[in-house]
This record gives sequence, structure tokens and C-alpha cells, in this order.
Amino acid sequence: MRFSLLMVLCAGLLAATATPAADERFSGRQAWEIARKMTCGTLEEGVTRYGVFGGRAYSRVPGEKDRHLFDVLGVNTRQCASVADPEKGEGFRSVSREVMLYLDPESGEILREWRNPWTGETVEVVQVANDPVNMRAPRFEAEQREIVMQRNGEILIGASEVPLFYDNPLGSDYQDYIGGHYHAMEIFDMFYPADQLLDSKRRVERSWIAWVRVAQWLPWMKMGSRPGLMIFNATGSSTFDRAEIPEPLRSELERNYPRYFEPPPLDDRRPNETSWTVFRKHLEQAGD
Repeated sequence: MRFSLLMVLCAGLLAATATPAADERFSGRQAWEIARKMTCGTLEEGVTRYGVFGGRAYSRVPGEKDRHLFDVLGVNTRQCASVADPEKGEGFRSVSREVMLYLDPESGEILREWRNPWTGETVEVVQVANDPVNMRAPRFEAEQREIVMQRNGEILIGASEVPLFYDNPLGSDYQDYIGGHYHAMEIFDMFYPADQLLDSKRRVERSWIAWVRVAQWLPWMKMGSRPGLMIFNATGSSTFDRAEIPEPLRSELERNYPRYFEPPPLDDRRPNETSWTVFRKHLEQAGD
């Protein structure tokens, strides 16, 4: 998957060598349509989009070499709902759920247990299974901000950085005083066929993404207050084709997460889940 992404993008960039990359700006209705198609690939309501990604996860600890701890493989399954507001006009909202598996970096097998190299303890691996991961509020045409993308030949590139800082669900009620907030950053670079993205009558049949996450230790690793952080680096693509979900992810979904083949209902209003809220529920169910 990583190589297919690179081949497609390199082909597009090589085709653009005669024309330097330039920013293109979109506003108004066009920007709103682009935002919706970047999210769900189409202006149609209720069409399922599969975002499949894979990559690697590393540790970074002061004073030691970075370690390749896991490979990761996941899918985000989503769809967009159309909404309307008497003052704000037309809008959309996405609903999704996602699974990400931690894999042995040598064998590629799904990890069920993991021996912590710093503590020597063998711990249970808790896979990412977040349901839902929904857009918090609709995005309305009347409120749409300008979108700036870079064009390389027939490819439009978007970039986004998402700083995260919020109360840790596993922490106390006094995090403003003693610390413990969840602190991370996600970085997305997204690649789209320009002709499909800009034509309101066409779907984006395939788009590509590069994703980096810099974050704290995963809670199931039981690292406590040990210094260090995690770096995730992955690439992937989004299509409308469920058959592109690869093994061993497909079989794991069929066995343990069958509802993740479909997105949540369009009117889903449940609070979002994160790896931390899911892990807290896991601990509570286990009685820890």
C-alpha cells in the first residue's frame, strides 16, 4: 500500500515538472463542495467511504535510539449526511467508526500480548476500536472558510495540522493543577485527482493520505510517568470499495468488529470515542 501510494504520487509530480507547484484558493460554494468531497468523496448523502491506512509506530525516549515497536493497519468507515439550517443554509456532517490494529513488526501478525521492553511486563494489547468518530458540528456553506491547496499537475494537495490538548479520561479532576492532560498532534497530507475533486458532478474515486501522529504512550503499554512519546507514520487511500480492506484486517473485522464494515447511522448523536475512553471502559469491564 505504501509503495502504490508513492508510485501514484510520483507519477503525478513528474508530470508536473514543467509547471512549478502553485497555491490554488477556493471560496464560497466551491470551497464547501471541496470540503465535503475531501471528507466523503462525493456530494451524495449516505455513500460509504473506506479509508484504509498502514504504517509503523516508534518510541522516542531521551538518551536512547528510537525503537520500531509495532506496525499498524486500520480503516475508517464513514458517510456524510446532508443538513439544512434556515439561517446557515446547506451543510453536511460526517459520521464514522474506525479500527486500527497493532501488528508484530517482524511477522505482521496481530499482537494480542506485548512484552514491554522497558518494564519487562507482558501486557494485553488493546486495539483501537473507536465508535463513533463523528464530525462534532455540521459544516455549512455560509460559514465555509477559504481552502488553499497546492497543485502539482493533475494532483491537488491539502495539508492539515491538528494540535490536541484536552483532559485525559484516565486522569483526575485536577489536571489543570497537577498536569496529566492528553497532548498530541496529528498531521495530514492529502492528495486528490484535481478533475474529480473540482467537478461537482463526479465522485473522487480514490484519494491518498499521509498521516503522522506524535502522542503520549499508549495507555495499555503501562508506561506510567516514564519519559518518552510515540511517533506514528502511515499512508493510505480512500475508496468506495469494501473489497480493498486488506488482510489481516478484513478477517479481524469479520471476527471481532463486524459493525465496522458500515458507518454509524446518519443521525448518530452519540459522544465520540477515543483510544483513551475505550481503554477506560476496558479497565472498568475487567474490574481493574
